[in-house]
Amino acid sequence: MIALSDVSVGFDGARALRDVTLSVARGERLGIVGESGSGKSMLGLAMMGMVPDAARIAGEIVLDGTAMSGAPERVWRRARARKVAMIFQEPMAALNPLQRLGETVMEPLLVHQGLGRSAARARTLELFDEVGIPDPEARLRQYPHEISGGQRQRVLIALSLTCDPALLIADEPTTALDAHVALRIIELLVRLADKRRMALVFISHDLAAVARATERIAVMYGGEIVEGGPTPAVLAAPRHPYTRGLLGARPGIGGQTPGRDADGRRKRLPTIPGSVPPLSLLPAGCRFAGRCAVELSHCAAVRPEPYRLPDGRFAACHLLGAGT
Repeated sequence: MIALSDVSVGFDGARALRDVTLSVARGERLGIVGESGSGKSMLGLAMMGMVPDAARIAGEIVLDGTAMSGAPERVWRRARARKVAMIFQEPMAALNPLQRLGETVMEPLLVHQGLGRSAARARTLELFDEVGIPDPEARLRQYPHEISGGQRQRVLIALSLTCDPALLIADEPTTALDAHVALRIIELLVRLADKRRMALVFISHDLAAVARATERIAVMYGGEIVEGGPTPAVLAAPRHPYTRGLLGARPGIGGQTPGRDADGRRKRLPTIPGSVPPLSLLPAGCRFAGRCAVELSHCAAVRPEPYRLPDGRFAACHLLGAGT
């Protein structure tokens, strides 16, 4: 459905994305995970043709067989009206607080689908019902502040479905929700993707959410994909030190419960030292150099190539190339 080849996005000499290559098939569910600042949201915006005006973008993007690299805004706007849609972070900020929910969802139906108001209203009610919004008639007349966070997220999902996209990008769709509501939103997205045979790109820092929502996973750090493959395989036996660090710091998903020491005190969970450095200070070689517990002498200077594993996974790490 979409294929990216060596896509980079830069700002004044610093690259928010560096040579990202990935593809998503029609009907496939791909998870993008990583810490804040790893480039997840920028990757989603690149797939939408919505990188900031100040950014410079390089590489190839092919959307449903059409080369989109360097395409003018009118071409991307047409694609966003027909092929690809995005659920943005934080529904309260993404919805117009001064516009009734019905008018918000009807707008693309009127503008892009060419429906009359009566048909657009009827289609909005169908979408509200499809995404599980109770009492759709009443919701048409309400404003975003009058409904719960979970219901606002469902409205955003309904909005994203108005033009029947073949690719849906969900950027942190469960961040502001409690665990029970988040689980129901994940189940809804999976059900919609399967029902519509719609490709889903699920962007999140929540490993539990990605485990439930996706079939394949790409782990990002410093604007690069450092590991990828089938979600169960990567989460069960990660090969990149960064992925191992993420999973090890999370009880119950590839990590261990901290337990207690000899004096009966609770042990601290393992953590990845430091934080993601600014884009301008990332190493020229492996982006994870400086935080990695098993760093080699040449990691910071020499960029590792993706190492392909027999089960279809890959990880960009010098240790794998050395047979470790």
